[in-house]
Amino acid sequence: MLIIAIAFALLGIKLLLRKNGKFSSQHIHDNAALRKQGIRCVIDQDKEARRVGKAY
Repeated sequence: MLIIAIAFALLGIKLLLRKNGKFSSQHIHDNAALRKQGIRCVIDQDKEARRVGKAY
């Protein structure tokens, strides 16, 4: 329990010290570096596979 409490405290401090007080998006489609490498969200990949008829 102590480790969890410390983790929450550190996350709270991070929120207080950030400029706009929120975490950046953690979604793959919002990450420019991953898009540049051609890495996409699995949901988008599934939609594309279903569209072209190659979904398993």
